Amino acid sequence: MNHATPTPRDVRDVYGRRYRIGEDARDLTGHSRRWQLWAAWACMVAISPLQYSFGTAALGLQDGRGWGAVATMWLLAVFVACQALIAIPAAWAQRVRRATPTQLVVAGGLLGAIGLATLAHADSYALVVLGYAILGGAGAGLVYAACITTAARWFPDRRTATIGFVTGGFAIGAVPSIALLTIFQSPGGHRAVFDITALVAVLVVLIAGGVLKDPPRHWWPAEIDAQAWAIDRKLNRSIPHNLPAVRHYRPAEAMRTGALPLMWLLLAISTALSLFGIAFVVSYAVTAELGLAVAGFAAGMLAAVNGLARSLAGHLSDRFGRRRVLAAVLMIEGFTHVGLVAAGEAGAGWAFVLCAMFAGLGGGAFYAIMANLVLEFFGENSLLQNQAILYSAKAAGGLLGVGVAASVVAAVGYRPLFLGAGLLGVLTALGVRLLKQPGRPALPVRPQLGTPVAGSGE
Repeated sequence: MNHATPTPRDVRDVYGRRYRIGEDARDLTGHSRRWQLWAAWACMVAISPLQYSFGTAALGLQDGRGWGAVATMWLLAVFVACQALIAIPAAWAQRVRRATPTQLVVAGGLLGAIGLATLAHADSYALVVLGYAILGGAGAGLVYAACITTAARWFPDRRTATIGFVTGGFAIGAVPSIALLTIFQSPGGHRAVFDITALVAVLVVLIAGGVLKDPPRHWWPAEIDAQAWAIDRKLNRSIPHNLPAVRHYRPAEAMRTGALPLMWLLLAISTALSLFGIAFVVSYAVTAELGLAVAGFAAGMLAAVNGLARSLAGHLSDRFGRRRVLAAVLMIEGFTHVGLVAAGEAGAGWAFVLCAMFAGLGGGAFYAIMANLVLEFFGENSLLQNQAILYSAKAAGGLLGVGVAASVVAAVGYRPLFLGAGLLGVLTALGVRLLKQPGRPALPVRPQLGTPVAGSGE
C-alpha cells in the first residue's frame, strides 16, 4: 500500500532563515540521507590520488622523464589552480539545476581518470600539462564541488562536520596509492599504480555518483525542530559560539566589510602552506637522507591525518567556536613546518613522520571551518557567490605554495623555505583574531540570540 508523501511546509526561525519541513530523505531518494554522505565521500576518495599522491610520484617523474624538479612541481600547481577555478561554475550549475550531482561527478571522474592515465603513460610535458594538470584538475574540481555541495544540503544541521568528513576523503583516499608508489619505485610500477587508480576512479564515480541527488532547496530533516534548533544549545551545540549572520550580504557588500578579503588572504596563505607540505615532504625527506621508506610513510600519514582530522575539527568548531579552532589548527600547521626542519637536520625519521602527521592535521582542517564562516558571516542569499570568491584563494595558494615554492627551493634549498613557511603559519594563525563578523556589535553573545535578520527576502 502506497502512503502519501507529506506536504512540505515553509518555516522560518527567529533569524529569518527558511526551512522546508516534512519530506523524509527516503521519500525523496529511496534511502536515508546517510547514503548521500557516503556516496559523496567515496567519490572524493576515488579522485584523491590526483593531488595527494603527486608528491610521492614526483621524484620518479622528474628523474625518469627528464623534466626537472621545478617543471614537475608546476604540474601540481596548475592542477590545483584548475581544480579551484572550475569549482566555481560547477557549483553555480548545480545550484541553478543546469547539472545534477551525478552528471558533474561522472564527468569529473572520467576527466580525473584521463589525468591519471596521462600521468602514467605520456612522455610529452605539454601532453601531461593538458591531460593531468588541466583536464585532471578540472575533473577533480567538478567532483569536489558537487560532493561537498550535495552532502552539505542533506546535512544542514551538521554542515561543518559534514563538509569536513567529505573533503577528508579527498586526502585519506590517497594513502593506498602513496604506499604502492613507495613500494613499487620503478617506472613500470608507477604506471601500474596510476592505471589501477584511474580504473578505480571510473568505477566508483559511476556507482557512487549515481546515488547522488540534491534535496529541495532549504530542505530540513523532519525529525529536528528547526525553530528550536536555531536557539536551543542542547539541540545545536554550536550555540553560542557561532552566531548566524546579522543580515544577508551580496558579494560587493561582503567585500566592502573587509572580512571577505581578509578571509581570502588567510585561506590563500593556509592553502599555500598545506600544499607546500603535500608537495615537498617526500623530496625533503630524501634530501635529508632519511630514506624513501620514511618519506613515503610520512606522506601517507600526512594524507591520512589530513583527512581524518577535518571532521573532528568541524565538531570542535561547533563546540568552541570556528575562529578559535581555526587559529589553533593554523598554529599547529606553522609549528610543524619548523618541526620538519628540526627532525630532518637531526636525522630523526620517527620525529619527521610525527611532524608530518601534525602537518596533515593543521593542513586540512581549515577548509571546512572557513567554508562555514562564509555562511555565518554573510548569510545564505549570496552564499554561492561569496564562497566562490573565497575558494578562488586556493588557486592562488596552489600557484604560490607549489609552483613558486619549487623555484625558490631550487635556488635556496628546503631548510629556509620550511622555516619561513612555519613563521608564516604562525602569523596567519594570529591574523584570525582580526576576523570579525560584519554588523555584530561588541556585546555579550547571549543577548544577540534573538537578533532578526534584515533583508531575508529572496
